[in-house]
Amino acid sequence: MTDVTRKDFDEVMVPCYNPMAVIPVRGEGARIWDQQDKEYVDFAGGIAVSCLGHCHPVMVEALTKQANQLWHLSNVMTNEPALRLAKKLVELSFADKVFFANSGAEANEAALKLARRYAVDEFGEHKSKIIAFNKGFHGRTFFTVTVGGQSAYSDGFGPKPGDVEHIPYNDIQAFEAAISDETCAVMMEPLQGEGGIIAPTSEFVQTVRELCDKHNALLIFDEVQTGNGRTGDFYAYQGLGVTPDILSTAKSLGGGFPVGAMLTTEKLAKHLKVGTHGSTYGGNPLACAVAEAVVGHVSQPDVLQGVKEREGLFRAELERINAKYPIFAEFRGKGLLLGAELNDDWKGRSRDILVAAGEEGLMVLIAGADVVRFTPSLVITPEEIKQGFERFEAAVAKLYNA
Repeated sequence: MTDVTRKDFDEVMVPCYNPMAVIPVRGEGARIWDQQDKEYVDFAGGIAVSCLGHCHPVMVEALTKQANQLWHLSNVMTNEPALRLAKKLVELSFADKVFFANSGAEANEAALKLARRYAVDEFGEHKSKIIAFNKGFHGRTFFTVTVGGQSAYSDGFGPKPGDVEHIPYNDIQAFEAAISDETCAVMMEPLQGEGGIIAPTSEFVQTVRELCDKHNALLIFDEVQTGNGRTGDFYAYQGLGVTPDILSTAKSLGGGFPVGAMLTTEKLAKHLKVGTHGSTYGGNPLACAVAEAVVGHVSQPDVLQGVKEREGLFRAELERINAKYPIFAEFRGKGLLLGAELNDDWKGRSRDILVAAGEEGLMVLIAGADVVRFTPSLVITPEEIKQGFERFEAAVAKLYNA
């Protein structure tokens, strides 16, 4: 096997990423080891993907079993893992129907296309406006990156898909002014992830639902980051008391194996007739077998309750460290999608903390320049949490005392 280093990335990879020097080579639970066999505690979880940590036995068993049975079929046929997974997702949610894709972006693309198709079929071409929110993130395809509310990701590629309007998250007045009978759909995260771990107020999310109903607009919840137990409910909408018309899910759905899904109702699903949408790998037996195992494990009541308990441990440790080294202004989020916002003196330094933590053997994330983000395994042990925060404290102390 050819030895590779971080230098090879610069030579052979498209430079749209800037990865750390560390190259992990193996993982177990909430720990990984790099090429030099240095150990890291993983509070990043592959950006809210590794919901059962690394190489969890239920995932390894499911993948190994399926790998010896059937890898791929065209969509001319269906397969057993896809059907079992779809039935499980329907059982766990509001949905009647499921469409499988390979990623969150593809699931969102399907959601947006379904919304537009429904509006055209039922109301006509004029009902095409999509409302989304500033700092939202919905993927990297041209349609989804345009609907996402961060121009840094969507500018510079020429003309964008039209009839998309962005307004501030949690701003009821702005939403009331934007929505009309021309609105096709509203797309939102029930807890903004990339935008800084921003939760909706109860009044805001209720108003969004009510006005969507009033104007015959569809409500799309992007649960790519919040779904599959991340917030302590299997889907975040279940903790908000508001049900969407369409839901997208990915990331944790496969626990690290690429898979995404769009969930919706019978009434809407019938508008995607044969030939109107598709995916070569969507519903792949390998992906669905792994996702079936992940969903079966994560949806257990004790695992979901454990997410809420681990949230308490994370918040307590963050408060403890901040009392000694006051660099954070606020801790926010839900379950194990948490953000620590830097105070005025430390604004813009989230990446400094990410790098310092890495040097101490801890992997964390950022959500913009001012927020350190934590999306660990949902089954991370209390001991791993304690050890991770010992390393986090060492990193913060080093920066604070510099």
